Amino acid sequence: MAPEPERSTAWPIELRLRKDKAALTVVFDNGEAFEFPAEFLRVYSPSAEVQGHSPDERKTVGGKRNVAILEVHPVGNYAVRLVFDDMHSTGIFSWDYLAKLGREQGRMWRAYLDELAAKGLSRDSPGVG
Repeated sequence: MAPEPERSTAWPIELRLRKDKAALTVVFDNGEAFEFPAEFLRVYSPSAEVQGHSPDERKTVGGKRNVAILEVHPVGNYAVRLVFDDMHSTGIFSWDYLAKLGREQGRMWRAYLDELAAKGLSRDSPGVG
């Protein structure tokens, strides 16, 4: 028998939406565990609406400090689709993408804050504070 091909990433063994819906925890079978604030997942949604169709088209999404995750839907056995309370629901978060987000969360969050500042955007919705 040929050996099974290796997966490109660890496999999630637990996904848990926090009671306040402000964060999603993902635990992988290799021991990695990440807690993702809803805001982080929303602004790094893999949807074409956020990412565009090329790196040059990627949008910086502001005003999502208080966004919540309403629903987590499985997509086959490779991903989840998140529904946010601003009705964004087109991002399919693959296990590979979630692992990448977890491993690079600190760097990506700093880059996001820098993008907001450079573009004069805020984490708060217009009219808040």
